[in-house]
Amino acid sequence: MNESMEEAIAYAKKYMEDILSFFGLNTDVYATSEDEVIQLNIPSTHLNGFLIGQRGENMRSFQYLTSTALKNNSYANFRVNVDVADYKKQRADRLAEKAEEWIKQVKEDKKDMELQPMNPADRRIIHKLAGDYGLETESVGEGRDRHIVLKYKD
Repeated sequence: MNESMEEAIAYAKKYMEDILSFFGLNTDVYATSEDEVIQLNIPSTHLNGFLIGQRGENMRSFQYLTSTALKNNSYANFRVNVDVADYKKQRADRLAEKAEEWIKQVKEDKKDMELQPMNPADRRIIHKLAGDYGLETESVGEGRDRHIVLKYKD
């Protein structure tokens, strides 16, 4: 890990902890990096519901704020991912289970399958998993209607 990555991680960790302290939560944020993405994991507390927000909206806002702060402090080339009490991880695991069923169905029916629109993070999970199972995928549509087509191939 290079020096600037370590500095960016330290900056993002401190920034997120400062935001949390503003809400009266003095906790240690677990900060790592994976595939050039800074991972900030906030442990489970009595504020989980608030920090996560409806369908993860507050969590995405914290992620956006931290990302913007990084960009404004010359760490523009680092992406950041904020997770609260493993919410995203558990959600990704459930999505992966569903995706395996969809992939199996595409192979059995020998037909392409259009999935429901989903956010970029969820689409990445599906693309990767489908690739691991030897299926091709394509993202189609614009904005909130963007979705994946699982493609059958012999």
